[in-house]
Amino acid sequence: MKKIYNKNYKNVGILGGTFDPPHLGHLHISKIALKKLHLNNLFWIVTKQNPLKSRPILETNIRIKLSKNITQNQKKISVHYLDKKVKSKNTLDLLIYLKKKNKKTKFFFIMGADNFYKLHSWKNWKKIPKYAKIIVFPRQNYSDKALSSVASKKLNKKDWMYINSKKVNISSSLIRKFW
Repeated sequence: MKKIYNKNYKNVGILGGTFDPPHLGHLHISKIALKKLHLNNLFWIVTKQNPLKSRPILETNIRIKLSKNITQNQKKISVHYLDKKVKSKNTLDLLIYLKKKNKKTKFFFIMGADNFYKLHSWKNWKKIPKYAKIIVFPRQNYSDKALSSVASKKLNKKDWMYINSKKVNISSSLIRKFW
């Protein structure tokens, strides 16, 4: 596993979530973010529990293993579990932790339009841009909602970016329907 601390990282993307399960949609947006944002690395931060969602179906260690398997051929993507170090389920606390470890790194927090649409319900959401630029990717039935959301109106335009890319119509919740 690549170290999460590296003084040579100038631009790092963060894709956080439960990854229940990880899928090719996660990989797709990761590859686009690496290229368009000129990232040195992209961290998949697997969390035990999303405070706004129901309990994951797969155990944390299985989700970490599946995430590592799906990214194994990607030199710039690394999978991490930081819940024990960060001791919080909140994104802001994760970003503060990462920034303390990588003071000179510019972070990009990657999310789907479905999450950006609900960002205003996250704890301390307005402080996120202090630690990372928010990067929003399209999701089916959410792009228009996200672009007119509370967050899109309340955050400075320089604090977030919408990347218009081909949608991959796959999601963890859709996969779980077939289990």
